[in-house]
Amino acid sequence: MTSFRLEFKWAVIYTATLLVWITFERILGWHDAYIDKHHIYTLFFYIPAILLYYLALTDKRNNFYGGIITYRQAFISGLILAVFISLLAVPAQYVIHTVISPSYFENITAFAIENGKATPAEALDFFNLRSYIIQAVVASIFTGVIFSAILALFVKRK
Repeated sequence: MTSFRLEFKWAVIYTATLLVWITFERILGWHDAYIDKHHIYTLFFYIPAILLYYLALTDKRNNFYGGIITYRQAFISGLILAVFISLLAVPAQYVIHTVISPSYFENITAFAIENGKATPAEALDFFNLRSYIIQAVVASIFTGVIFSAILALFVKRK
């Protein structure tokens, strides 16, 4: 049976990195004073996210498969990593919105309404913990599939 310890380890590292990133977002004012730019600045998280996926797949290759890994093995490892990340997304979103940035939903809702981007009902429907948990889980799986498919090309070794 294949061990998923390395994928779980890297999912924890990924989630911890996300929490640190969100803390910096909050400190830099992207959740309040500069909330109008948040949707752009937050995309920069893809840089460490891709790096972490690469490191995880390389770790799996070197420390589980003895330095040799097929595309399929690397891709499957990335998918397993994505599943673990999506599971950890639930408590991560809770921590983000209750501990790190408890006023985020209030701020983003007000911004969306004031700028005509959403009606009050639409904003309340979209900007809440339940919605963000669902979005985080879906996004984790979706990006994990893409990252795994691409990075497996770079990690594979015969």
